[in-house]
Amino acid sequence: MSSNDDLATRAKTEISGMARQGMDHPSTKPVLVGAGIGAVAGALLPVVSLPAGLLIGAGIAFWQRIKN
Repeated sequence: MSSNDDLATRAKTEISGMARQGMDHPSTKPVLVGAGIGAVAGALLPVVSLPAGLLIGAGIAFWQRIKN
């Protein structure tokens, strides 16, 4: 199994766990905090919109959770 398959499997497992457990899942809060930070950055920076900042922030936080 390649590392990409492993990463995809971890991402799928993490997302389904977050969907099932909601706020009780250990990754939900860090990803939401990342989304909030990204949204603020998107609102403050003229080159990034608020929705783009939100998605980028959530993506970075999610990546930090699954990359190990």
